[in-house]
Amino acid sequence: MGSFSIWHWLIVLLIIVLIFGTKKLKNIGSDLGGAVKGFKDGIKEGSAPETPVPPASQVTGTQQPGSDKTTIDVEAKNRS
Repeated sequence: MGSFSIWHWLIVLLIIVLIFGTKKLKNIGSDLGGAVKGFKDGIKEGSAPETPVPPASQVTGTQQPGSDKTTIDVEAKNRS
């Protein structure tokens, strides 16, 4: 049970072409190519340098003066 030879791969390819047909395989290939291209474009847009936005406020365990008294800490509620 070693690796497949080129003849094994050719037989598998022939069976796939017989099952799906060349037109459907061409459509699948073009759809896959478009998806890969869109993914690469998205990665390029996402890696563009942006100015970091500081967080509006950080969640802390202590209450700050003037904070809402009806807020329930989820961790404290789950543990009790």
